[in-house]
Amino acid sequence: MKDEVTSTEERRENLKGMGCARKRVEDVRFTQGKGNYVDDIKMDGMLFGDFVRSPYAHARVTSINKEAALAIPGVVAVLTAEDLAPLGLHWMPTLAGDKQMVLADGKVLFQGQEVAFVVANDRYAASDGVEAVEVDYEDLPVVTDPFKALEPDAPVLREDLEGQTEGAHGPRKHHNHIFTWEQGDEAATEQVMSTADVVAEEMVYYHRTHPNPLETCGCVASMDKVTGKLTLYGTFQAPHAIRTIVSLISSIPEHKIRVVSPDIGGGFGNKVGAYSGYVCSVVASIVTGKPVKWVEDKMDNLMSTAFARDYWMKGKIAATKEGKITGLHCHVIGDHGGFDACADPTKFPAGFFNICTGSYDIPTAYLSVDGVYTNKAPGGVAYRCSFRVTEAAYFIERMIEVLAIKLDMDSAELRRINFIKKEQFPYQSALGWEYDSGDYHTAWDKALEAVDYKALRAEQAQRIEDFKAGKTRKLMGVGLSFFTEIVGAGPVKNCDILGLGMFDSCEIRIHPTGSAIARLGTISQGQGHATAFAQIIASEIGIPADDITLEEGDTDTAPYGLGTYGSRSMPVAGAATAMASRKIKAKAQMIAAYLLEVHDDDVEFDVDRFAVKGNPERFKTMKEIAFAAYNQAIPGVEPGLEAVSYYDPPNMTYPFGAYICVMELDVDTGEHEIRKFYALDDCGTRVNPMIIEGQVHGGATEGYAIAMGQEIAYDEMGNHKTATLMDFFVPTAMETPTYQTDFTVTPSPHHPIGAKGVGESPNVGSVPAFSNAVHDAFRAFGLVQSHMPHDHWRVWRIADELGLHG
Repeated sequence: MKDEVTSTEERRENLKGMGCARKRVEDVRFTQGKGNYVDDIKMDGMLFGDFVRSPYAHARVTSINKEAALAIPGVVAVLTAEDLAPLGLHWMPTLAGDKQMVLADGKVLFQGQEVAFVVANDRYAASDGVEAVEVDYEDLPVVTDPFKALEPDAPVLREDLEGQTEGAHGPRKHHNHIFTWEQGDEAATEQVMSTADVVAEEMVYYHRTHPNPLETCGCVASMDKVTGKLTLYGTFQAPHAIRTIVSLISSIPEHKIRVVSPDIGGGFGNKVGAYSGYVCSVVASIVTGKPVKWVEDKMDNLMSTAFARDYWMKGKIAATKEGKITGLHCHVIGDHGGFDACADPTKFPAGFFNICTGSYDIPTAYLSVDGVYTNKAPGGVAYRCSFRVTEAAYFIERMIEVLAIKLDMDSAELRRINFIKKEQFPYQSALGWEYDSGDYHTAWDKALEAVDYKALRAEQAQRIEDFKAGKTRKLMGVGLSFFTEIVGAGPVKNCDILGLGMFDSCEIRIHPTGSAIARLGTISQGQGHATAFAQIIASEIGIPADDITLEEGDTDTAPYGLGTYGSRSMPVAGAATAMASRKIKAKAQMIAAYLLEVHDDDVEFDVDRFAVKGNPERFKTMKEIAFAAYNQAIPGVEPGLEAVSYYDPPNMTYPFGAYICVMELDVDTGEHEIRKFYALDDCGTRVNPMIIEGQVHGGATEGYAIAMGQEIAYDEMGNHKTATLMDFFVPTAMETPTYQTDFTVTPSPHHPIGAKGVGESPNVGSVPAFSNAVHDAFRAFGLVQSHMPHDHWRVWRIADELGLHG
């Protein structure tokens, strides 16, 4: 018996299936410089495109003179809106139901907006051509403050919408107003607020930032005039969606378009939408008959591709004197820039912000969000979060801290008494979501014990005494954060983008010799798909993960899917992978039964084989079954061993976590030191612990950057102040904290393997932990609220305003 158990364990280890900390197979080529990115693509006769961009944030374009540019050797063409208009391509639809200029049509709405597209034989000629294009502007009044944009005398930004009282999401209240989105019961919430023992109020601002992927956006468009087929290589997080959008915009039949996403150097939501460079490259390739490459530089990326956040969130939270929360009210002003180009599901113009009740059992809530146009770059992408969940988590975690101050109560205990209880799941929130599963109290207790929370509070109290006595100039903050994310977009019944249901897909083909290839509708940007998805198949079918190849990102071969963003790969495509695997396993069971000369019900799956029940010595391995599927005629079973699954999830998944940051702050310099950062995640079933840990490290580092310095800033004239990496904070190894990771496991009850997703969670959870640590350090001296980012200057200024400098 012992030998058999050992043998089973060895076979399971050989599979490297779910739960195994398998090394990422992708890294072999990346660490050797063998990745294949958009800028690595070279084609015969390839031309290069570059943009003339507006130096103004708001101006009328009075004339464009191309002559000097066209006279430069190597310049082939200069495209303007006037050239695109006859084709109907001077404007394009956005993912949010708005429309956006491809090239400036009459006026510009933000600094860096695309005005003309120069096509040349090489990059240098294109750059020279950009400098030579002469554009005359008539500057117009600029508004960068969303509150001022709604004032009666504010300048009309979108003249194309002037007089329109209805938008894609309902009535427009003002010429710079986009939509109002409401959830919850306003009257009931106001009643709770008016009768509550305690009401805490605060304006919480989540500043504008940017995903800033290492690789900027780019594409190569190649139109074959003989076949009429367009091939488009690009940095696309959703290649199938891009193919559909290109077809709708260009009227090229979709079967005549091939979209390929090669290796992508980071996405983080920045590469979900469609950009002017894609459209202009396609048009230029059609016009010239040659491939055209466009790759933006870092300044272009920071100035003009989709931003993130920029939410002003006015909150009121009601509670009893004992700390039981009774209601939550939130009104948001969302700054969308010059166009509404958010990558949100159609029915959710503010994304999933209505998860803002967080992890707490709040019986009554109301939310309203007003989208506003300003003279800033458009976007609103889900920067490593699921459709505005990061803003929602930051909002509720700051409001908990503000309420704790109002109640003079420990915020860890305030969280504990308001958590949704384990027995309440599935839990229906006041703002419309059904949380699938959770065990928040267990996770919270584990986190507080791991950092010795009581000892930290005692140390902090002593530090305050020492500071007041002049023994130290450093304060200590303990930043707490408990978050619930909502990922896995999503059910077609309530999630779509431009009418495309947000299902996903997997096709698996087993070869006669027992190896396999899997193709998915997702596309990795560093998440380790080729490693982790193979592990699901290995566990489900019994073929070693090392014998499984994974392909993504080519619309000619991959089944239709909605791509990778919002931590949807494992919750949706992972489920599709498991379901496709089970279809194959069911067929394999029939083949095994035939080969073993027993009924189908008389065999059972055992790691990597089917064995006769009660007689495990009689079995057929998956390799044997695969070969038989291709070379034996089996009654009632067609040859081959393959399956495809399109998975439409019944619900979202709800990963959660507890993050705690211990921070030292020098009041005289504003400098900080992260002494400890503890991150506990519950992402349901853990497919690869090593990849999960890497995702937590990466996401928390991005959260650190956002909280402590990363910002897209403008002056009053709409000039971009942080358009280079000299000004836009990207942490290096010197600044990045050391993380202590931990976990609990609460599987999703509706997911085939119980997985919830983890890629976005560390960004969602870490930002409030870092920010709360700063606020907590100054709490004893009267600080309630300050706005991120908490860079050295802002922290120094807090200390100065509190009179701590002398």
